[in-house]
Amino acid sequence: MPKTAGVVATLAGGGEPSSPVQKVWKPELYKIQLDAPAPHPVRCQRTLPLPPANSTADAVEDNSQAVRLYGSEYHGVMGHLEAEQLLANAPDGSYLVRRSPKTDGYYTLSVRFNKRCKHFKVFHKPGSGHHLREQDKHYETVHEMVADGLINFHMQLHASPIIQQINQQTKNCYQQSPYMTLNRRKLRALSNELGKSASVDTSDAAASMPSVQDSPPQSQKDQQQQEQQQLQPQQDPMPLVYEKPHNFKVHTFKGLNWCEFCANFLWGFTAQGVKCDACGFMAHNKCSELVPPKCVPDLKCIRGVFGTDLTTMVQLHQCNIPFVVRRCVEEVEARGMLQEGIYRVSGFADEIDALKLALDRDGEKTDMSEGAYGNVNVIAGTLKLYLRLLPVPLITFQAYPSFMAAARNASPAEQLQLMAEAVRRLPPAHFNCLQYMLEHLKRVASHYAVNKMNEHNLATVFAPTLIATPQHMTNLTEEIFMLSSLITNCEKIFASSSRKQ
Repeated sequence: MPKTAGVVATLAGGGEPSSPVQKVWKPELYKIQLDAPAPHPVRCQRTLPLPPANSTADAVEDNSQAVRLYGSEYHGVMGHLEAEQLLANAPDGSYLVRRSPKTDGYYTLSVRFNKRCKHFKVFHKPGSGHHLREQDKHYETVHEMVADGLINFHMQLHASPIIQQINQQTKNCYQQSPYMTLNRRKLRALSNELGKSASVDTSDAAASMPSVQDSPPQSQKDQQQQEQQQLQPQQDPMPLVYEKPHNFKVHTFKGLNWCEFCANFLWGFTAQGVKCDACGFMAHNKCSELVPPKCVPDLKCIRGVFGTDLTTMVQLHQCNIPFVVRRCVEEVEARGMLQEGIYRVSGFADEIDALKLALDRDGEKTDMSEGAYGNVNVIAGTLKLYLRLLPVPLITFQAYPSFMAAARNASPAEQLQLMAEAVRRLPPAHFNCLQYMLEHLKRVASHYAVNKMNEHNLATVFAPTLIATPQHMTNLTEEIFMLSSLITNCEKIFASSSRKQ
């Protein structure tokens, strides 16, 4: 059986490949941004001198305004050498605001990055905020400006090869983009609707024309239609005649978001990229120039939950566990606990893709009963697909080293203690969902005598899905051992973690 986008085909032995599953999203830029220095305001420790007695009213007002705008990080009149001396022993990300001698109309922002001091003219415009130049981004606070600037400095220093690759992309990348991978079936369904309306218009026009020759028999028509479908490119679910430009606008994304064209992280603190007002397509500004003019506004209503960051999802739905995870687990526990090879045996890829579409479209109301999906392996496969498409895996990039260090500890008691500490490094959404999944897998393993899936077997299946492993890594022996230990001892680990939170 061939692979469908994002879904692993069934193997001859009924299992999944031993090599890690290829992920839709590329994590490198996100991991680089995690290492960017955080902003640290350097508070003024001296009493700022009052303006001279002969100062004009405007000068007095400017001084008062600077204190109101910049607070304790405003250091008054200060030259660049004095600022550099003050920041010399401070960590990267430290900053202050000052007024350069003999300047008027602006203040100076001094920031330490990569062990050097940078100076920028900074302005404030009522109603639009702080900015360096009028055409640049505007920020509500200087702290936000510095945070965004530090990220961009860090990305220029450490991510230039990846950014260069993004800038060298071509339009040919569109068919392999996350947008197409996640929405291919939806686009095909919407395309069929467009095709039907177009065919109605065509048939009406044809009915009004006189017949020039006898129409071919129906069997010949069917054969011609099949030949035409074979000649059309299979990878493009949208008709070639359909064109509608996207309405891209600069957008500040909340939470973590990825470009749907190149699959890379939308880095930065504000105005990270662009978003189409009509269909919701998200992209880097440079990538948006390569997106074909095939905007489908109806798609915005069924963008769904697959491929969305976990923290963003639970905040959006005001829940602890995403409904996809909860509904799939409930269905598996209702009728799949005694199924031999549950989670190891793959369901049919097209049925998993159909259930994914239904969950994206109908949400909580999706019918997942035995009457709708008789093969429980389809439910299990959909759960694995949802977890596999998370941009940040359940065991995050930041927490992964702590989990692996804990698993390598030879002392069982110390291993559990370190596991509990590693769990506490997870964001709340990941903490809650991981606990829910591990407790579920522990219940599945309790039926090992019938379903043949013990903790180790389940860990083998889920390790490439739950853990932030590099895509090139093929030997997951340590990761499987770690996850197996988590499943076996999940009650003790999370009980200890909950007591200390």
